Amino acid sequence: MDLHELLIPQAYGNNRRWIMNAYTLSELEKRIGYTFRDKALLRQAITHSSFTNERVINKEPHYERLEFLGDAVLELISSEFFFYKYPDMPEGRMTKLRASAVCEQALAIPAAELELGMFMRFSKGEENTGGRERESIIADAVEAIIGAIYVESGYDEAKRFIERFVLNDLENKHLFYDAKSILQEKVQTQKLPPIRYELISESGPDHRKVFEVEVYVGEKKLGHGIGKSKKLAQQQAAYEALCKMQEA
Repeated sequence: MDLHELLIPQAYGNNRRWIMNAYTLSELEKRIGYTFRDKALLRQAITHSSFTNERVINKEPHYERLEFLGDAVLELISSEFFFYKYPDMPEGRMTKLRASAVCEQALAIPAAELELGMFMRFSKGEENTGGRERESIIADAVEAIIGAIYVESGYDEAKRFIERFVLNDLENKHLFYDAKSILQEKVQTQKLPPIRYELISESGPDHRKVFEVEVYVGEKKLGHGIGKSKKLAQQQAAYEALCKMQEA
């Protein structure tokens, strides 16, 4: 599956109950390749604050403390990764690489690959307004899982998860989430006609909008994208255009 396909909205309609029952803790453990001895840690990592706030009794902790820790662990491990991978790279360049590799948009890619939003626990209100697909939330949940793994098993297991899901395939990920700016630079460098994005369609309720966009270089259509926002649809279209330009 292409990177840009991971973030296309998926409708599940009348099959919702069956699908939700398929997203269990054991299934999530299978996907991330780590089995928790303390299942409460994993439950906390996938519990949104809205779920906790909605409950009057038997409140459970939400993921924000684990996210705080996971963010710090991710920064350390990614810093170490770039430090040793590029021994001659100056500090400023490594800082930019690290920032692009662990930003919200980048973390949303492994979150979508794992379908992490489908495992999470939300209030009814948050779920009904698209919480399962919101990039800021599922990216935070990735950091929360890193934090949970670190709490239970320490540095090495957290590093294994990060290298498998976050610091993998960085070249293609960079091409994907920087696609619009890279395409603009390529067009300017090659003195090609201006880029134009056209909105083809917009559908769905306000909290589950789906946008369809095409990108043109001059009068030539080079890419097509579908996303939960115009920006993401444009990004996917630009990514497709770049892939076509590389193949040419």
